[in-house]
Amino acid sequence: MHELLQAWQGAGATLALPASGLHVFYRDVGDRSAAPADTALLMHGFPESSFSFHKVLEGLQAHFQRVVLLDLIGYGLSDKPGGTEYGYSLMEQADVALTVWQHLGLRGGHLIAHDMGDSVSTELVARSVAGLLPAGFDAGFLSVTLTNGSMVLSLAKLRVTQRLLLTRIGPSLTRLVNKKTFVQQVRSAHGADTLSDEDVDLMWAVNCLQDGHRKSYLTIRYLFDRRRFEATRWLPALAATEIPVHLCWGEADAVARVEMAHYLKQQVCKSAALSLMPGVGHFCQISDPDIWLRTVLGYYG
Repeated sequence: MHELLQAWQGAGATLALPASGLHVFYRDVGDRSAAPADTALLMHGFPESSFSFHKVLEGLQAHFQRVVLLDLIGYGLSDKPGGTEYGYSLMEQADVALTVWQHLGLRGGHLIAHDMGDSVSTELVARSVAGLLPAGFDAGFLSVTLTNGSMVLSLAKLRVTQRLLLTRIGPSLTRLVNKKTFVQQVRSAHGADTLSDEDVDLMWAVNCLQDGHRKSYLTIRYLFDRRRFEATRWLPALAATEIPVHLCWGEADAVARVEMAHYLKQQVCKSAALSLMPGVGHFCQISDPDIWLRTVLGYYG
């Protein structure tokens, strides 16, 4: 394992989920007595992990007294079970996040998400709107920042590999995935020439933990949920919520294109703040951490 990943793992811990026994990796950084208003809750994307925030963690700590990160099931340093053991639905992933936060005694915080994490976050917003967050999570979400995620699937430009993973040949396709094809897909999705070789190497290394690169046909199942619940549950929740919403978008994204951010602002959550990052691609907190920090934290003044 790369030394940076080893250090990241060494600074974290794991929690066995009560119902399944699956292990979730998390990091709880800073003052554990911090109030919800001083707490950031980070949610990673696909095919990523909490490690995707390693370049911005220090900057976040300069603003928030406590920062909590986790690897959802199937990602990073968390367990990566087969499809018969875990469904990989967005509802299940939202349950995982809430279980970790409750374990840590969190009452709420500012939710900051990326890519697939945006989709998990919309499920959490839907539960908030319906009054279905756990009783101990009484402070709830003080704000939700959504960055570069395919929250309006009809506007997304999925890569060929992403589309094929959702078909019957998905399991077979993962056996053909190697570093070369992974790098091609990541750079194609990013949309800007701003990811270093080391950035992509580390993404590949994280993806390969516990043969995760062979299970991407499972983790990408969340897109089925988007097709099913986007129009009936998640976008209406974003329209109805009283939680302050911040849409923070890299304009060069080739998958979750900037048109999506404009659509969300104009048609869904009209009261949301919209911040654009010119020249910044999909994996924004990795490729352009300084711009990401300045734009995300600028929302908080």
